[in-house]
Amino acid sequence: MAYAYCADTPGGVEVLQWRDIETPAPQAGEVVVEQTAVGLNFIDVYMTSGLYPFPESGPQIPGGEAAGRIMAVGEGVTGLAIGDRVAYTTPNGAYREERVMPADRLVKLPDTVSDEVAAAMMLKGMTVEYLVNRSFAVKPGDKVLFHAAAGGVGLIAGQWLNHIGAEVIGTVGSAEKAELAKQAGYHHVINYNEVDFAEAVADITSGSGVDVVYDSVGQSTYQGSLAALKNFGYFISFGQSSGVIENFNTGDLAKNGSLYAQRPTLFNYIASRAQLEEVSSNMLAMIAEGHISVNINQRFDLKDVPTAFEALTTRQTSGATIFTTGR
Repeated sequence: MAYAYCADTPGGVEVLQWRDIETPAPQAGEVVVEQTAVGLNFIDVYMTSGLYPFPESGPQIPGGEAAGRIMAVGEGVTGLAIGDRVAYTTPNGAYREERVMPADRLVKLPDTVSDEVAAAMMLKGMTVEYLVNRSFAVKPGDKVLFHAAAGGVGLIAGQWLNHIGAEVIGTVGSAEKAELAKQAGYHHVINYNEVDFAEAVADITSGSGVDVVYDSVGQSTYQGSLAALKNFGYFISFGQSSGVIENFNTGDLAKNGSLYAQRPTLFNYIASRAQLEEVSSNMLAMIAEGHISVNINQRFDLKDVPTAFEALTTRQTSGATIFTTGR
């Protein structure tokens, strides 16, 4: 038996229960992972709240990225063995000490990447990879606006975009977070609590606007994000930390300059094994070559998920947050 955080009904942290849950033997094509580190992401709160569907049977176990060691291998698994260090990202299910996983959804970790870094990077790092390479292929000289620049995804994005050669503008909510964003490679940082960010972008770009906006905030930034774009620019909405955009209107795309809009998800970009290998390899190479590093600014014991949720939802965190299991 191993422990996991489970929710039987949708709600806030009050529905989460830390309880024993059986780890079954691996079937063909599966392995059992003893988890050492688990990442925290805003989507974990959404999973618990019921914004996304609960499983048809059994509890909801939030958590989308983790790392650990293989402790058992099912029939037919090749390329992985007991003791190998691996990491993964899935829509949910990571807030536990042990887990059965399909072997083809795991990424074998190189010695240069620790379990903690992997747990902080699998979802966030691959999200940045698809955003800047696939949702909109950023080129040297492109002007980019990235919201939540001091968050886990934002700090990785700043480094990655700077390496590409883009002119990177970030938004944050405090002077402390502005300094973190600057250290991560943002050329311009806007404190949205002090100025209108769309007006600030217009000043920075001499009125031309940016080529692409990456927006994980949602409702509170939607209109300003569109206003900050140049004609034919790209609005990439990949999250909704301030709430789901409720007033989306395709007419807004026309009046703001014949814009393009996308609501992507990582799991469409890593649906096949070949896609997972390509995206994860690109991310791991960026780490190995020293182009990006991960700021793990908060660590919690896995039993302290409610405390971590509170810190995240009240915007008291910066960079990446991980849970450790003591394994």
